[in-house]
Amino acid sequence: MPLFVVRFHHPDAEGWQQQLMPHIAFLQDLLKQGVLKASGPLPGGRDKAALLLIEAPDRAALDAIIARDPFAVHGLIADMVVEEWDPIFGVFNALSSMPGQMQG
Repeated sequence: MPLFVVRFHHPDAEGWQQQLMPHIAFLQDLLKQGVLKASGPLPGGRDKAALLLIEAPDRAALDAIIARDPFAVHGLIADMVVEEWDPIFGVFNALSSMPGQMQG
């Protein structure tokens, strides 16, 4: 199943703070489902920003997942960039098009 890298910004700091705990609960649910592989903030920018690694059957399914995020529901996501990623090397190799290959 494809793995997607999702990057977005939160220019509304007050809205971000109000929706942070619902967003965390949303991410925890995705983790339990096995959909979210990793997530975290991108420190150092002028706006809050985050990166998520999400496994989904296709882009439409990914968009449906993101649409349920409280940050999306409340219009707090800006400049979202989505790329499909094939992690052939490293710790995510099992999710790649070449699982068990290209190791070391």
